[in-house]
Amino acid sequence: MSRKTVSLFGLTNRYVAALKSRNVLGASTPALRFYSSENSAQKPQQSSDSDGTNQLENAVAEATKKLSEELEVLTKEVNEIKEKNDELLDKYKRSLADSENLRTRLTKQIADAKVFGIQSFCKDLLEVADILGHATEAVPKEELNDNNPHLKNLYEGLVMTKASLLQVFKRHGLEPINPLNEKFNPNMHEALFEKDDPNVEPSTIVVVTKLGYKLHERCIRPALVGVSKS
Repeated sequence: MSRKTVSLFGLTNRYVAALKSRNVLGASTPALRFYSSENSAQKPQQSSDSDGTNQLENAVAEATKKLSEELEVLTKEVNEIKEKNDELLDKYKRSLADSENLRTRLTKQIADAKVFGIQSFCKDLLEVADILGHATEAVPKEELNDNNPHLKNLYEGLVMTKASLLQVFKRHGLEPINPLNEKFNPNMHEALFEKDDPNVEPSTIVVVTKLGYKLHERCIRPALVGVSKS
């Protein structure tokens, strides 16, 4: 409260007292009270500021709560979508791998069909080669002279036919297997009997009774052999 306000307040109170003494004012007339305009203006403003601050804080708290709830919902949805995405990605990778394996198998089967498509035909021709071999081996070598020109010509024709057939076999990837003095291989050989032979190691092939054949490294007929005893 300023000095001017204090002095004015004092003068007013004295003026009121004088009026009472003259019965101009009743005894019950209350004394006038004066308040500073500064205090009266500040109190409503402080109350208004306080109410506005409380409303702002409440609004911020409510908005924060809503945002937290929405963030929680969105986080849950993101996690669910991520799980579905991972599952679909795994299924896609598995499907892609299965497709690649299927393509590889089909490619291999096509290549094998091209290479080994003549396998059954080759097996049938092997019987012809066996017959030609037996025929040439059955001819006595001492009879092959100028005294038997017909037998000699027949023998030479059989030998040439067999050689030509073997060339055709080789051109198509069919080669004979003659495993004499080799180690026994169950994938390529078929043992018919065992034979004592101290000059070779055990499980060594000492007799070949029938030649085997392989088509492009695939055995289509094992060689029939006799092996040394272990």
